[in-house]
Amino acid sequence: MTTILAIETSCDETAVAVVQNRQVLAEAVASQIAQHQVYGGVVPEIASRQHLEVINVLLQQVQTATGLSWGELDAIAVTCAPGLVGALNIGLAAAKTLAILYQQPLVGIHHLEGHICAAYLTDPHLQPPFLCLLVSGGHTSLVAVREGQTYHPLGQTRDDAVGEAFDKVARLLGLGYPGGPAIDRLAPSGNPQAFALPEGKISLPGGGVHPYDMSFSGLKTAVRRLVEKIPPPLPVADVAASFQYTVVQALTRRAMRCALDQGLTTLVVAGGVAANRELRQTITATATQQGIRVIIPPMKYCTDNAAMIGCAGVIRLKQGQGSPLHLTSQSRMMLTDIHTLYGKAE
Repeated sequence: MTTILAIETSCDETAVAVVQNRQVLAEAVASQIAQHQVYGGVVPEIASRQHLEVINVLLQQVQTATGLSWGELDAIAVTCAPGLVGALNIGLAAAKTLAILYQQPLVGIHHLEGHICAAYLTDPHLQPPFLCLLVSGGHTSLVAVREGQTYHPLGQTRDDAVGEAFDKVARLLGLGYPGGPAIDRLAPSGNPQAFALPEGKISLPGGGVHPYDMSFSGLKTAVRRLVEKIPPPLPVADVAASFQYTVVQALTRRAMRCALDQGLTTLVVAGGVAANRELRQTITATATQQGIRVIIPPMKYCTDNAAMIGCAGVIRLKQGQGSPLHLTSQSRMMLTDIHTLYGKAE
């Protein structure tokens, strides 16, 4: 049994967990939504300070819940990229300190790999190959996960990430921050067919459109123009429902085509936007009709959490991979560059 302490501080949630293989022994999360709502988005400096204030408290909570000494662990896993550098540094400093004090291996984890590995918490028997639709505030992509936990990007957004589009449209509609949950709550009371909105498509140089790539900036602009054109009172629920319907259809169509083209019979949906109820329902129903199995983590493992980081850490450690103590945080990193985080586990 491999037991790992995991720390996640990439953005606005401080999270700590102890994971044993693919089972969560204990976890604690401190959200910062209330601190950032007044600004309409995440303020990096405030996020870093909040992480610093609560991380030791969360570590103590998790240790008490498990009854483990940190010296009984097999490794310390921590998110090191991508994310807000100041926020990442808080978690990284805590992880390095514990690794040195208790002479444990350090395992740096790519945040997006963590989201993909949340699927293993949902189905401990899941094995590659499978397709992952990764949808969050900063990333939207289709990734084939193959043998050896290797990642092969097949499609991506060319502009706004889908979560970013939700936040921007929510701001246009006066729904506040975070925008995704606000639209998800309101949309069921609106008419998704009220307004025909454009589904962004990426043209290919030789003609036609890219089958897997996505675009959401044009959709966001279309909503802005619609809001400016409609005389008050604005039918906010109808606009929200129409926007969400367009996004969900775009994501579902591309994921289905990609899975079928690549011969992948399991589809994982991960990331913060995977918590969207319409997306969960639509993509599950559509995939089932196509004979594709869908795995979507529970809501708490869609948003940022440390359990997913621990699960990724277990995989890396079992592959004999560890990170040097001079590991640094990085605001950006491609999934295909994960190998640069590791040497031989010490």
